Amino acid sequence: MARLIKNLQELYRYRVLIQNLVSRELKARYRGTVLGFLWSFFNPLLLMVVYTIVFGLIINPRDPTFNNSPWLYALYLFSGVLPWVWFSSSSIESANVLMVHGNLIKKILFPAEILPVVTLTSNLIHFSFGLPILFIFLFIFGKYLTIYVLFLPLVVLVQFIFSLGFGLLLSSLTVHFRDIKDILANLLTFWFFATPIVYPLSFESVKRSGVLRTMLSLNPMTHVIGGYHDCLFYGRMIRWRSLGVTLIVSLVLFTIGYAVFDRLRDSFPEEV
Repeated sequence: MARLIKNLQELYRYRVLIQNLVSRELKARYRGTVLGFLWSFFNPLLLMVVYTIVFGLIINPRDPTFNNSPWLYALYLFSGVLPWVWFSSSSIESANVLMVHGNLIKKILFPAEILPVVTLTSNLIHFSFGLPILFIFLFIFGKYLTIYVLFLPLVVLVQFIFSLGFGLLLSSLTVHFRDIKDILANLLTFWFFATPIVYPLSFESVKRSGVLRTMLSLNPMTHVIGGYHDCLFYGRMIRWRSLGVTLIVSLVLFTIGYAVFDRLRDSFPEEV
């Protein structure tokens, strides 16, 4: 634990380097495009339009939770998809980040652990660009923000810690086991549908099955996405108990992920 704390202090010293790498990552992502950074707003906007048409108008689920309104269902869906895209994109990119930046890994004294941090932070910025789009549509369809939106940073923090721990674990293991990248894509697809994003916990099929409810409650992302739904869509107090347990799980995952990363650190230059 003392070594972990010392390494975190060292990581804080590299905050300027992290900032510069995040800036470079964001510029590289939209280099050569006509709209540039405006795509950070247009992408979630187009995503919202697609989900509204497909899930709101075509599928049009009938559930009392949404007052049988396709627009409310589209908002519910988007408020969960937005943070999920942040998580899934960060996980996929983290699995490959050490090999992509192998030239940096081979440099003496380069802190390799900042690369997953850079990946997660750059995707966090894209996520933050999507929030105004969500706020606008919430206002348009009569779902006004409440005082509980002030708890949004806490939910974001829990997801950041969980995603960082997962990213550190993935990035260090993928260097030695390249098959993880392919397994991860399928895992994230299953994980997406095992998280209440396209359906609420109030669905009759979920309420009737005790086994299903137990499985969903064991999924940390259930409580993270639920936190977004509570403070953004429902406008109510977040579930402190479940989110608190998820925070503990996230800290444990981060500790394990960093320990594995630190253990395998010396082998990175040879493998990438």
